Amino acid sequence: MSSDSDDPVAAPSLLRRRVNAVVAHTQTRRERHQSPMYHESSDPTLEFVYHPRTISVLVALLAGFLYVALYVDPSNDMLNTKWGLLALCSVFVVVSVILFRDGPFVRPHPAFWRAVLALNVLYEMFLVFLLFQSKATGRQIMTFFDPALGHMLPERSYGDNCALTFANVRDGIDIFVLAHSLGWFGKALIIRNHTMCWIMSIVFELLEYSLAHQLPNFNECWWDHWILDVFTCNWLGIYVGMKFCEHYKMKTYTWHGIREIRSIKGKITRAGAQFTPYNWTAYDWAPTRRFKNFVGILFFAALIMLAELNVFYLKSLLWIPPEHLLVTARLALLFLFSLPSAREYYEYYSNPRCKRMGAHCWMLIVTLVTELLIIVKFGRGEFSEPFPTPVIAFWSLVAAAIVGFSTWQFVLVPRLWPTPPASSSSIVAAPSSAVADTTAATDKSD
Repeated sequence: MSSDSDDPVAAPSLLRRRVNAVVAHTQTRRERHQSPMYHESSDPTLEFVYHPRTISVLVALLAGFLYVALYVDPSNDMLNTKWGLLALCSVFVVVSVILFRDGPFVRPHPAFWRAVLALNVLYEMFLVFLLFQSKATGRQIMTFFDPALGHMLPERSYGDNCALTFANVRDGIDIFVLAHSLGWFGKALIIRNHTMCWIMSIVFELLEYSLAHQLPNFNECWWDHWILDVFTCNWLGIYVGMKFCEHYKMKTYTWHGIREIRSIKGKITRAGAQFTPYNWTAYDWAPTRRFKNFVGILFFAALIMLAELNVFYLKSLLWIPPEHLLVTARLALLFLFSLPSAREYYEYYSNPRCKRMGAHCWMLIVTLVTELLIIVKFGRGEFSEPFPTPVIAFWSLVAAAIVGFSTWQFVLVPRLWPTPPASSSSIVAAPSSAVADTTAATDKSD
């Protein structure tokens, strides 16, 4: 009896099966190393927005360079340097928009989030350059952005008169009250969990108590910490932010093409909707489900607290006033960096098939650590007062409580009360749920 390979009729079929097997194996290996979150998807509702514009961008960029080269005063070296750095950054952002891969978000446009990633890379490059400078040089570099900088700032304490009176509370209300509310509104959009927002809000106030001997701005009255900050400003920001999350979580998304809408008002409304999320992903952190989740949520919380504290130390060491535009720009950029980073971190945290951390998340972690290194280097000799004994004792108890809880939850409980084995019906139903989770993960979300 001859085999299939000897049959001239069966040979093409056998070859086709082998080719299909090789293609399937290659696709499987590719999916192992690539999260489903990065699969290509486009939003066809505004088709003209998604057409390639590389030639138009190139012409506009070169036209801008030609205008600056011909009409800017060449005798002003400082102005030429600023224009040159701005042109360098512009070229880098444009090239990044063309070459970087898409992130987890598609609204208002994937190119916007590629530009955000490019800005994060530029900011990190500036931080690396600043890390290799002396403290005096770093302060002098700030004068490049604003000649009024470079001078020591007066120390301001908010805890001089702590009597709970209407006059004191009124004097404690300033522009930073609005900044607190907006900040926690943004963090609610990033964290998307009511309990975690409240825990981090309280933890940050405890950090202010602990670091008041280093930063006078943290020396606040008790009612400023808890009444104005936590239960007024932070509560308002968290409440509005979580209502925003709930609205987009429950909202039904039916995106019609702009050509399918007949009325002018409807077309304008649809164009404005381009700046709202395409769909919404609720974050179920579940920190006590397994030890990996517990460690992951602690690391996520540490990153958020690091982002909060870095700005206070940097403006103190580099002599930048709190109300300066540089501080506002850093906060705004970090908010944009954090939105896709949190989505990628959650994907890496919760999806077993995701074997690689996203580019946004990786860059943000590197950025925060680089800021911390600058603070450590520039802070030598600045904060000579040791930590108070009550502060050391308190955080030692917190660390002991975290270790004790993790030992009880993930070591003792599974041994003392082991989980019963799953029933056959749940085992049969598991693959279908896994397929549904995998299918849901392939859709890009905001």
